[in-house]
Amino acid sequence: MKIALLGNPNTGKSSVFNLLTGLRQQVGNFPGVTVEKKFGNIKVNGEEHTIIDFPGVYSIYPRTKDEEVVYNVLTDSECEEYPNISLYVADAANLERNLLFFSQLYDLKIPLILVLNMWDLATKRGINIEIEELQSYFPDVPIIVTNARVGMGKERLIEAIKNYKHQERNQSIIQNFNPSEKEDVKTQAFEATERFKKLKEISAKTEEIIQSKSDNYSKKIDKFLVHPFWGYFIFVGILLVVFQFIFSFASIPMDFIDGSFASISGWISNALPPGMLNDLISQGIIPGIGGVVVFIPQIALLFFFISIMEESGYLARVVFIMDRIMRPLGLNGKSIVPLMSSAACAIPGVMSTRTIADWKERMITILVAPLMSCSARIPVYTLLISIVIPKTKILGILNLQGLVLFGLYFIGLLSALFVSLIFKQFLKTKGKGFLLLELPGYKNPRWSNIAINIVEKVKVFVLDAGKIILAISIILWALASFGPGDKMKEVENSLRNKSDFIKLPKVEQQHYLASVKLEASYIGIMGKTIEPVIKPLGYDWKIGISLITSFAAREVFVGSLATIYAVHEDGEENTKLIEKLRNEKNKNGEKVYSLASGVSLMIFYVFAMQCMATLAVVKRETNSWKWPIIQIIYMGILAYTGAFVTFQMLN
Repeated sequence: MKIALLGNPNTGKSSVFNLLTGLRQQVGNFPGVTVEKKFGNIKVNGEEHTIIDFPGVYSIYPRTKDEEVVYNVLTDSECEEYPNISLYVADAANLERNLLFFSQLYDLKIPLILVLNMWDLATKRGINIEIEELQSYFPDVPIIVTNARVGMGKERLIEAIKNYKHQERNQSIIQNFNPSEKEDVKTQAFEATERFKKLKEISAKTEEIIQSKSDNYSKKIDKFLVHPFWGYFIFVGILLVVFQFIFSFASIPMDFIDGSFASISGWISNALPPGMLNDLISQGIIPGIGGVVVFIPQIALLFFFISIMEESGYLARVVFIMDRIMRPLGLNGKSIVPLMSSAACAIPGVMSTRTIADWKERMITILVAPLMSCSARIPVYTLLISIVIPKTKILGILNLQGLVLFGLYFIGLLSALFVSLIFKQFLKTKGKGFLLLELPGYKNPRWSNIAINIVEKVKVFVLDAGKIILAISIILWALASFGPGDKMKEVENSLRNKSDFIKLPKVEQQHYLASVKLEASYIGIMGKTIEPVIKPLGYDWKIGISLITSFAAREVFVGSLATIYAVHEDGEENTKLIEKLRNEKNKNGEKVYSLASGVSLMIFYVFAMQCMATLAVVKRETNSWKWPIIQIIYMGILAYTGAFVTFQMLN
């Protein structure tokens, strides 16, 4: 069977889904659209059935992509996702409002089981629901009481699915309801009003307020967290703490993963016979896999904190207070989470745009998210700042190098907001974007839900984006390992016969030989080819090669320079690299890394889309190559123009 999970947002639908499926979950898209579909398996009577978690909506009438998917599936019995049974999850503490969508499904004769979830919250608020009375209005619909967050009601749900018997209905809440005609707004409003009149009667007879208990706890906290002034300061403070954790703690497992894959690569290189297969595995495939896995700590930590904020109810408050600021820029209150996430890594930032219902606002957020300076840019910024920015103090207390680093992050933020305004003018939609939001009550996070969410997000990144990253890594390896004809062999033989080369220590010989062969490789030829294009920016062909290779990941820029300049790889690698680059001169005797060229490179990396992993995720999220190509073009133009202007001004 196909079992649908339906209901309003914030009714605990995801908790019910996790309760029934555990880790037996998969994520995909509904056919033909980018709306996410979560599905998992459950065994009943020895048979395995599929549970599909549909987006949370308030009505059958479609206004957003999420609602359109629900509408299209439930009004077409021939659809592949059309359910045999639907579990309708309702918030027991808000029964009247939750029954609107339920009554529409009831009239459509969708096979239903009504799940009254969050029973504990209803009890705390002094609400008592007469199940038998409610059952009398929907006699053929089983009603189950659950509290999925703490694991209560799983057996009752499975039993209800096992014993479900479909019955034809002779009554309806509203006669002649036919949403397939897509009535106009006035008709929809009239229909909803008539439904609520009937539902109010049902609620009055089935609900008993034993003791009026408003949610004072949530209201007291909201006086501070959604305050029009202090709410922003609290949010910024929380973000600072979150990103300090991400930057501080993610680096430990990331360094371990990076070192582990380097060791694996070295071990395979020594274990296998020398040759092309050895090089492909040790220099192409293993580093490619490592380039995927190394991002997992950041993604896991980020979604750990986002999940806590979401589970506790705070994330809805953040969206609420930020909407007023973001909307004039063509964004949405929900855009703030992806943008801030992108300061750690654009990949989880882009992935988190799924919560934005409006297509235009979601696309703008995806398109500008990579402009936020991510942690992968830090090695590039740090290296270039160390080379061209002196260690001086401003006003005796402020470090100039630190101020430059802050300035680069600030430029990224300003550019993201400015580009949002431009895209707002070009991206057109028929409807006007709006924010429909419910502020749920505060509650303790459910750690099992958080764990499942983290595993799900990591799995999506590794399996989907990872395939593209690995493929491009192998291509980059091939371009750096081979050259036209026997050119690489010729330059190697020529170098080995030179007396200056013979006098060098063996390790330095290997590095110098690698840099010369790299120049003769296809990627070296590409660097020489693009040199006339990048020369106005102050770059030579060696920097050009690093720009090409850093498309795999921005931080590859540093490693590429280390190889090209034949730096001895020991514990003092960074120092030696910095000294080598400081002293590097072109044929005219001028420094290659001057203040002008160094700052120009920093500006280039603020804007450039030098991250194939982000491109892969954007392609997946938009279900098209059109948008990542647009990103490459507009960010490339920004990077080149910004770097050109910077170099010409400072040169």
